[in-house]
Amino acid sequence: MQIQLENLVPVPLRDKILQRSSDIWNRQLAFPPGSFIKIKAPSGTGKTTLVHYLYNIRTDYTGQVLVNGQPWSTYSRSSVATLRQEQISVIFQDLRVFEQLTALENIELKRVMNANPYCTAEKVNEMAAHLKVTHVLNQSGKTLSYGERQRVAIIRALVQPFQWLIMDEPFSHLDEENAQRAAALIAEECKVRKAGFILTDLDNDTRFAYDIHYNL
Repeated sequence: MQIQLENLVPVPLRDKILQRSSDIWNRQLAFPPGSFIKIKAPSGTGKTTLVHYLYNIRTDYTGQVLVNGQPWSTYSRSSVATLRQEQISVIFQDLRVFEQLTALENIELKRVMNANPYCTAEKVNEMAAHLKVTHVLNQSGKTLSYGERQRVAIIRALVQPFQWLIMDEPFSHLDEENAQRAAALIAEECKVRKAGFILTDLDNDTRFAYDIHYNL
């Protein structure tokens, strides 16, 4: 799956962004498939906005986001839904864990989306054990700590097929041990699938062997 940016600029941040240097905004670039990409993004530079543009849930920008050579605007709703089910997965900064569902039900929403689920139920249990959230799988989302929600959201993103994983501060509420565990699981899953990821965060880190670094 090819992702390209053509002079992308968020309309709400336009004046602020054009006054500073960025490796992303108002540039022409392509993200090489299968690459591990880190985007360091200081507060207020549009980190979450970029994630929303890449996942096509906001369109308040000039320029274009091209997916497989076509602008998001040319895709039908059903085509966008298919891409989200089969080629692109996301971990939002606000996690979007449904509080009325159990942790396991939140994960299963993604796992059973396809007629032939990518991951088995056993694989889900393995991921939960690796990230130390087995004990909360049957608890409702509203009872989970933010760190538990973050780990559940990571598992949910990994149980579907994808060629690109987009992550917005995926370890912000994890201690270093749990962050390292989560990073190792993400790297393993991406390598097995020959998939790439785009990770936005505020700071530098050494949790992954990044192929490319950008400053937003």
